[in-house]
Amino acid sequence: MRILLAPMEGLLDFRLRNLLTRVGGYDECVSEFIRVNDTLLPSHRFYRYVPELYENCRTKSGVPVKVQLLGSDINCMAENASKVASLGAYGIDINFGCPAPTVNRNRGGAALLKEPDIMFAIVKAVRSAVPSAIPVTAKMRLGYDSTEQALVCAKALEEGGAEEIVVHARTKTDGYKPPAYWDWIYKIGSTVKVPVVANGEIWTAEDAKRCKEVSGCKDIMIGRGAVANPSLALMIREKRKEKLSWEEIKKILFQYWLNLETEMEIKSRAGRIKQWLHYLCRQYPEAERDFEIVKRLTNIEDFRNYWNIH
Repeated sequence: MRILLAPMEGLLDFRLRNLLTRVGGYDECVSEFIRVNDTLLPSHRFYRYVPELYENCRTKSGVPVKVQLLGSDINCMAENASKVASLGAYGIDINFGCPAPTVNRNRGGAALLKEPDIMFAIVKAVRSAVPSAIPVTAKMRLGYDSTEQALVCAKALEEGGAEEIVVHARTKTDGYKPPAYWDWIYKIGSTVKVPVVANGEIWTAEDAKRCKEVSGCKDIMIGRGAVANPSLALMIREKRKEKLSWEEIKKILFQYWLNLETEMEIKSRAGRIKQWLHYLCRQYPEAERDFEIVKRLTNIEDFRNYWNIH
């Protein structure tokens, strides 16, 4: 079994990738999407989103990171894939799943699930532009507002040259509302010959087991579940029976704050911490209490004193 760590726009970035992969249990990560419009992006844009490119495209604990691109301009997607490959990308992943309205209005992410021919053309162009040793994969949802074209879209990705397809088991319209329709992942896996990775609504080790059974997938991707329980991957692998203690989580949160401090203003840092605490509330009752206090803190010393970390 492989466990992939998903990106989460505005939260699960390279800083959090580093911390979560340090806890352990992951085989691979995918970066936050890098938006491609109608131009060849400068190198610093790729390095900003994926500083792991400086380190053989691996986190500090050695977990490889695929660079995810999002866009609808076929030629520009290919050119930018070639560029990031030249910078040392471990792999290229193409986003056909983002449900954000601002992205979809600009014909990106899940909006392209209405255009399987364009999906095919993008993957084919990217695959042709990238050295064969670098894997090209794709992530999709079950459709835009229905599952009507789910199998067509998956076949388009396979025929375009995607070597693996991650399927988030909901439509764009479903957003992140439960349930996830894992049975549809099984249908997709039965239709294509390339490996399929199951994603969506995996919050516990029990969820992972059921997802694998229903979807027929041996590999899974987790995102929100990993943020809510940083030891989830280890628990899925049965390398831990219990989640990390709240004291251990506090130390990780503090390290995250320190990582943010050098690059973000106080308001933005506090926003990131609050987002993470929001997810931690699902697994840790202490997080709700700390959320109410942390949201009023404004500097590093207050934060250090509250967590009682020295």
